[in-house]
Amino acid sequence: MYSEKVMDHFTNPRNTGIIEDANGIGEVGNAKCGDIMKMYLKIENDIIVDVKFKTFGCGAAIATSSMATEMIKGMKVEDALKLTNKAVAEALDGLPQVKMHCSVLAEEAVKAAIEDYYNKQKKEG
Repeated sequence: MYSEKVMDHFTNPRNTGIIEDANGIGEVGNAKCGDIMKMYLKIENDIIVDVKFKTFGCGAAIATSSMATEMIKGMKVEDALKLTNKAVAEALDGLPQVKMHCSVLAEEAVKAAIEDYYNKQKKEG
């Protein structure tokens, strides 16, 4: 049912935890399935230098969160905004159709954290 990559990112998730001095935090959830993702970004000079996540949900939700953090770490913020749920699912060698919403949550969590970062920059500037 799940690819080896999905199982690997579920059993050995990368970038878990909290960034205490994060300058971008996004939280999204899906009421239908109960998955909640919280993404923390540390951005310096428009580069995502660190990213961590906390996810409450199924294995696919954890795997997509983990993969999304791996994909955007080191990226320019503007490039990370282009991350799609399809790219996350493809990087995991696919997801069952019934679990594709998890990759959508991962995309939304990244975008919510970047939006939070931009909002904080406006307030400081």
